Amino acid sequence: MSRFPTAWRECVGTGRMELALRRDYQDSLALIQREIGFRHLRGHGLFSDGMGIHRPYVLGGERRVRHAFTYLDQVVDAYLELGIRPFLELGFMPSGLASGDQTVFWWGGNVTPPASHTEWADLIGATLRHLIARYGIDEVRGWPIEVWNEPNLPQFWQDADADAYHHLYEVSANAVKDVDAALQVGGPAISPGDDKWLETFAAFVSRHDVPIDFVSRHAYTSGPARHVPFGVHQSLAPASALLEQFALPRKQLAGTPLGGLPVHITEFNSSYRPDNPVHDTAFHAAYLAPVLAGGGDLCDSFAYWTFSDMFEEEGVPTALFHGGFGLLTHRQIKKPIFHLYAFLARLAPEFVSRGPDHLVTADDSGRVTILAWAPVDHTDAANSPATHHVLLSVPAPGPAVFLLRSSVDDERGNAWSAWREMGRPLAPSPRQVDMLREAAEPARVHRNVPVVDGRAEIEIVLARHEVTLLELTPVVDETPPWWDDSRLVSGDEQ
Repeated sequence: MSRFPTAWRECVGTGRMELALRRDYQDSLALIQREIGFRHLRGHGLFSDGMGIHRPYVLGGERRVRHAFTYLDQVVDAYLELGIRPFLELGFMPSGLASGDQTVFWWGGNVTPPASHTEWADLIGATLRHLIARYGIDEVRGWPIEVWNEPNLPQFWQDADADAYHHLYEVSANAVKDVDAALQVGGPAISPGDDKWLETFAAFVSRHDVPIDFVSRHAYTSGPARHVPFGVHQSLAPASALLEQFALPRKQLAGTPLGGLPVHITEFNSSYRPDNPVHDTAFHAAYLAPVLAGGGDLCDSFAYWTFSDMFEEEGVPTALFHGGFGLLTHRQIKKPIFHLYAFLARLAPEFVSRGPDHLVTADDSGRVTILAWAPVDHTDAANSPATHHVLLSVPAPGPAVFLLRSSVDDERGNAWSAWREMGRPLAPSPRQVDMLREAAEPARVHRNVPVVDGRAEIEIVLARHEVTLLELTPVVDETPPWWDDSRLVSGDEQ
């Protein structure tokens, strides 16, 4: 058997890096790492003013720059203590180095080119040398370094100027390699929509022999936003469109000097909006299940955007459930999409089989795990099938297996549904938060399944939008020969 790809856990997204200084963020990340265990974390704002790294000053009439790492050290220390490493994104532009005042997001990330590319290179070099001195060269060599975020959109890079981005990438990549040739640098972290950008970028770095160790892009499937107060509604393409986007870089770069490079999808989700209620639903977990099951065949990593609702690009959220990107809400309430990832984390490592509605894995102890999901109607969730049947025959040792099933759907393991039934409280009381946490736990059932001729026959009936994990472990019967369950409340001799 082959290993099931773990590209789904290589990286996850986060709000801007300085949010890691907050308690709710760290509590959420600790929970994520305990139950899922991602390997890298990527977010914006490494060089934005909130991190306080770039600090220009004037002394004796001369402009100078001090590089300060007070917050960066606290952020990275917190990451490493929780068993996750940075996936560094070089951006946005610190105001003291920016050539203009265009910003993005409520918190004001500057998206203009540097006034001095030399000073920008110095900033990158000083930051990396500090990280190496603090954490060691072998550690930092394992942190991918991505140049900017979505430069093909004018919101994220002034005028979406490809030539200006190519120059920024060249300066940045050379600055990284000047620190250590083994550090990993790449890009262009493009948004879906203008897919020629990657080809143009590849031609530039190949023609000018610019260092590149990986290529990156993002993937989303939502249409234009229809705004309502504090939220949006959007149409969705089928989830298969995400897999098509995952596959596109390798397809575009085949036969080019970049053709063999790792491909990282450094953001993906259904909607690109942090205020779309679809993110909170069981529909969303079932919609993305086939993507997580199959994405590892197409790329080296694909980072869910994001692990937590601690996220402020459109301002401070106004309600506990507000359509945020997170696997968790504030205060660590698990969404159905959290459970999809947690189920994946419990899968056995060896691939057995996969279908359009299930994935089967096993290990050498005889343990078999099955992830199954109900099909969805991406145009109208109410039209998704009310039930869906999956029939499987799986290899199993011994005379019987113990089956433990964990499920989430529109009702079970669904705190969003419970929150709606509570009346959508904007600021739930402590008791209501506790109730929502309880409602968020998956439903669990168990039974003994006979094994015939080395196989267990499993029938799975899925509810609407259900995602379920079945864990089958060999039964070793150690019941004493004198025990009789029929006499639990009887003292009579038989």
